[in-house]
Amino acid sequence: MREVVLSIPDVEKEQNIEIEVKINGKKEKLNYKVEILNWRKENSDPNTKVDTLKHYINEHDKDWKLVQIGIPDNGTIPIMFKKNEK
Repeated sequence: MREVVLSIPDVEKEQNIEIEVKINGKKEKLNYKVEILNWRKENSDPNTKVDTLKHYINEHDKDWKLVQIGIPDNGTIPIMFKKNEK
């Protein structure tokens, strides 16, 4: 699948994003969501942070697939998921 990059506003809380596109004249709706994972601030061990991230992704609703892990900032990290097509 090809990619189109869109800028969205800064994410403070969970955001749901719906995009309607036409591909060869056929309209499709794509659903994305961005969730913010708060790191445990008292724990600075990078291995524990990686384990926390892995657990969060593995336990996530299976109707959504991981698309992107963003850049950590101020003790949080944005994670983008795409709704599985039916």
